Amino acid sequence: MKILVTGGTGYIGSHTAVELQNSDHEVIIVDNLSNSDKNVLDGIEKITGIRPEFEEFNLADKKKTADFFKRHSDIEGIIHFAAYKAVGESVEKPLMYYRNNLFSLVNILQGMKDNHIPNLVFSSSCTVYGQPDELPVTEKAPIKKAESPYGNTKQISEEIISDTIESSELKGIALRYFNPIGAHETAIIGELPIGVPNNLMPFITQTAAGIRESLRVFGDDYNTPDGTAIRDYIHVVDLAKAHVVAVERMVNQKMKKDFEVFNLGTGNGYSVLEVIKSFERSTGEKLNYKIVGRRPGDVEQVWADTQFANEELGWKAEKGIDEMTLSAWKWQQSLKEKD
Repeated sequence: MKILVTGGTGYIGSHTAVELQNSDHEVIIVDNLSNSDKNVLDGIEKITGIRPEFEEFNLADKKKTADFFKRHSDIEGIIHFAAYKAVGESVEKPLMYYRNNLFSLVNILQGMKDNHIPNLVFSSSCTVYGQPDELPVTEKAPIKKAESPYGNTKQISEEIISDTIESSELKGIALRYFNPIGAHETAIIGELPIGVPNNLMPFITQTAAGIRESLRVFGDDYNTPDGTAIRDYIHVVDLAKAHVVAVERMVNQKMKKDFEVFNLGTGNGYSVLEVIKSFERSTGEKLNYKIVGRRPGDVEQVWADTQFANEELGWKAEKGIDEMTLSAWKWQQSLKEKD
């Protein structure tokens, strides 16, 4: 199948492009390179032996997006990652997040309708649940007021997709994933944030590598066993494989309804301090960190009930926390070798 991967030079997008090509699908990537590097295409090619087709532009540009779809109406499915994704930045710059994340989605859906491209896998997030009343969180948990504009763009995006599906022939799967970390086993691709990282794992690896002076742990007064926030961390390759399963489910007409939602996680919650300990254990590196105040927009604790995805998709996360943290460190070391 010919699959469009938006944001395909980004962290999760690049790993998904690899898994798609490993499953004999043809990949075309659109990315504006606002938070990624074109050299990632070299990495994808090095791993798979195939260089995906690539176009550089912003999908929030209506005219360019419409033109792209006219030229590529033979696409059978779309996996939509392209979005700004930092919780803290979204609190500071909400309009930037709403403009970019929502306009791009609307333009993609219009292109799908105009060119009869039926299948969309949407990169959603556990942030749509806010702070859940019950843990682990299932797909039936209520969608509460988002804790950040970023989370709100994911909620609104799901609503836009659902409404569009109701009024058209389109089908969609929203994958609500928890916290992706780690890197490809080859250490050829991984998480490469531009500037200061917003996510925990690259901040850990950059601190261990001496790029950052110390890691800030945001809050130790949460109602958790060690006081630090708890998340469900999932290896990026496990996550990427779920996207392949989802897009194949759509194209092979295995869906039970026109819009489906799945949680993607491991079903285990780890605190920030537990992730730090895992990193130190798996790598032998000591980490310089300090506790600071809570960060606006952060949820106290959340982890997934993955039973529905495990049973319905036939997919399960396989890699443990030490494997995740070690693979992230190997990726950081490979970056040092490239410098």
